[in-house]
Parts: sequence; C-alpha cells; structure tokens
Amino acid sequence: MSALSALFVQVFTSPFFSTDFGIVILDLLKTLALLVPLLIGVAYLTWFERKVMGAIQLRKGPNVVGPFGLAQPFADALKMLFKETITPQGADKVLFVLAPMLTFGLAIAAWAVIPVNNGWGIANINVGILYLFAISSLGVYGIIIAGWASNSKYAFLGALRSAAQMVSYEVSMGFVIVTVLVMVGSLNLNDIVLAQTHLWFAVPLFPLFIIFFISGLAETNRAPFDLAEGESEIVAGFFVEYSAMSFALFFLGEYANMILISGMTTVLFLGGWLPVLGLSFIPGPLWFIAKVVFCLFVFIWVRATLPRFRYDQLMALGWKVFLPISMAYLVVVAGVLEYFGWLPHA
Repeated sequence: MSALSALFVQVFTSPFFSTDFGIVILDLLKTLALLVPLLIGVAYLTWFERKVMGAIQLRKGPNVVGPFGLAQPFADALKMLFKETITPQGADKVLFVLAPMLTFGLAIAAWAVIPVNNGWGIANINVGILYLFAISSLGVYGIIIAGWASNSKYAFLGALRSAAQMVSYEVSMGFVIVTVLVMVGSLNLNDIVLAQTHLWFAVPLFPLFIIFFISGLAETNRAPFDLAEGESEIVAGFFVEYSAMSFALFFLGEYANMILISGMTTVLFLGGWLPVLGLSFIPGPLWFIAKVVFCLFVFIWVRATLPRFRYDQLMALGWKVFLPISMAYLVVVAGVLEYFGWLPHA
C-alpha cells in the first residue's frame, strides 16, 4: 500500500499536472473520484433504508434480486428507465423537464466543497459555507418549478407547502451555522473540521446540533416532516405528475440531499474525518463515511418511528421554537467567547 501511495504521489506531482491542461484533467479526476462513490451511495441508500426499516418493522426488506437483495437498486433503475415518460396536457414542457434535473444537479453540486479528508475537497475554497448556503437556497426552485410547470392544483399546493417548509427551517439552520463560524473564525470547511481536533462541536453546541439535524429532516422533506406528500389532501405533492426517469431524479435528489445533510452534520459537529477514541490508524475518509452512515441511520430510524406532523405543528416548531433557541444560543456563545477573550480572529 505504501508503494502504491508513493506511486500516486509521484504521478500527481509530475510537471504535467502543473500545466493548464493538466489542472483540468486533475480536477476532472478529483470530481470523478467523489461523484462515482456518491452516486453509488445514493443508489444503495434506497437499499439500506428498506433493510433498516424492514428490521425495525420485523420484515426482511429486499432479499430476492441478488444476494441479500443487493441488486435491487439496479432493478429499480432499469424499471424506471423503461417506463413511459408522461407529460401532462397544458404543462410547461421545458420547465417540467428542467425541474427534476435542477433538483438532482444541485444536490450533487453541493459536494464540491465538502472535504472527506484533510484537503481532499474538490474545491477547498475559503468561503465554502457561503457556497453551501447558495446551493441549498437554490434547491427550493426545483420544487416550485415542478409544482408550477405541472399545471395541477395538487402539485402546486404541494410545491407551496414544501417551499414554505424549506424556507422556514433554513433560517434556523443559518443561525446554527453562524454560531459554528463564530467559534472557528473561518468560512473554510477544512478549517471547521480541524478546529474540532480536541472537542467536537456537538458537545458544546449540543442543542444546536439537534436543531440542525431536525431542520435537515425538514429541509429534505423527510418524515416526520414529509408534508409535501400528504396522501389525504395533496397526494404525492409537487412531483405527483412525474413518471419514469423524471420521477427517479426527484427520488434520487431526495436521497442525495439526505447524504448531503449528513455530510454537513459530520463536518460541522462530528469532527469530519477526525478519528474517534484516538483510533488514528483507520484512514480519515473511512471515519467520514462511518459518521455519515450513522447520520443516515438516524434519518431512517426517525422515519420508521415517528408519525407525520400537522402543518401548523411543523411551522410552529420552526418559527416559535427553533428560531428563538438558535438566535439566543448565538448571542450567548458570542458573548462568552468575547468575555473570555476566546473569540477567534481570521
């Protein structure tokens, strides 16, 4: 393994990768190295969810297609690929096709700044958090466009409900992230992880850690906050008119966003790639993946356990509980750091 690592270092530090063309090739290789495992992870997250929920509900889950049902995601993809794509009469065809592509594309694009190891991000930019803010804020457009372009009152109501939900919980998430930035003094995600070398932020900021994770459930329209998909009033919500691969892109976008929120939780509160209990012999990327998988397990655990909230309960929790707590905690943390002279200076 050491000889292989030395070979990689020798290859990627060669003069060729210092040229303009070499830099483009290197960036492309870095992108593929992240995107290929991510796309495989999105596919197998559906299998993982069905297995975990099956265990919780005393069922087997997928167990027919391939050993332990491991080929089920490929069977589902093949089924979607051969289904007919139906466009509703009166729909805006351009926007109708664009919406699922936008939703899935933004969920993938956000990973450009997520570091899975020290300096391993595709783009290690100094304003990584601002980039994530921008990408996550754009995500609501895919939902609104889908509801509007479908020319259906059910889809439109589902889009408005989902958009209001996402905007409401983004405010609380914003204050939580600002509190983390105050403690670190940097907008760089790599710096945020390194600042947790001695103590994960999940410990001193435990209430904010919980608020961030629950807000992540609402941001991704996951149970108990899956109000965009209310069977009794708006059926499947904003994607009710979608079928075949268009529906599959929305489906994959939701799971990609679950992995993204888990990755952000890991970076901001769980020490990113930093080892647990001094077990530094395990590579950093494996620690990062393990923490992300743990967060995803909690996502699924919550879905299999809790009933759906009413819409008024959802909005009240966001505006009347999470927002005041996150604002108050930000003021308290900033005040304590300033009083003791611990406030970092960039």
